Amino acid sequence: MRHQWPVEELARDVRFHHVRIEETVFDPRNLNPAGQINTLAPTYGNATDNARRLMHGIFVGEIQALEGAGRTCWDFATGDGREQAPFALKLDMARQCWDEARHVEISCKLSDHMGSEIGEFGEQTMLYEAACNPDPVLRLTGVNRALEGLAIDVFTTMRDFGAALTDPVLAFAEDWMLADEVTHVKMGSDWLRRLTANDPQRRKDALDFQKAVDKLFSFGGFRGERQESPVHLARNFRRLAGFSDDEIVELVDVSAEAWSEAQAQQELARAQAAAG
Repeated sequence: MRHQWPVEELARDVRFHHVRIEETVFDPRNLNPAGQINTLAPTYGNATDNARRLMHGIFVGEIQALEGAGRTCWDFATGDGREQAPFALKLDMARQCWDEARHVEISCKLSDHMGSEIGEFGEQTMLYEAACNPDPVLRLTGVNRALEGLAIDVFTTMRDFGAALTDPVLAFAEDWMLADEVTHVKMGSDWLRRLTANDPQRRKDALDFQKAVDKLFSFGGFRGERQESPVHLARNFRRLAGFSDDEIVELVDVSAEAWSEAQAQQELARAQAAAG
């Protein structure tokens, strides 16, 4: 089997349709004429359709998380060198593969429960792209701390959405997967500190990569602490997963920065359309 499998060669059948992340972030269906609002609020008219779209995003994300964790087990030789992965780390990634496979199955059944089907929405592959980093530490921060951290926020939001709609199936299933995601992020936090204990520059590089991924996956205001953000930071669960209060504050700032940049781009697009 090849090492470092490229994202362009992921195995997908005809039901899957690849879209660029920019198409997802700036999809006009995510906005109302007055700008972005909380599109998962139960009082919002399209909230259930948006929840179905988000559920499909969770489903394909779990597939990519499974692929990424599996690649980490295979891509790196076993050892303590800079381009190697300790055996205990590979065991953690193998355990994560088991969890992600279960999440894929749960997400399929939840999609059926919510009236959706595989392929109804597009798949963007940023999660797996982060899992292609050739440095195992950067891969851990990009996937286990940034993207699995986003999963903590999303699952908390979907759990609360299910509770608000009195849907015990959705609420229970999301709460079940949320517990696994906290574990996955905690594994990333622990291994980051262990593998960079004597290499502060490598730790800085890894955290910078995490910050870049976090900013991208704040989706221009999709995840943050503004009232308009559909997904809010799950501060307590992030603390359980090994995030310090300073790191949480920094993530709030990154999310706010992503929201401001998205607003500026939308204003520019409106101005160009009006002039056009």
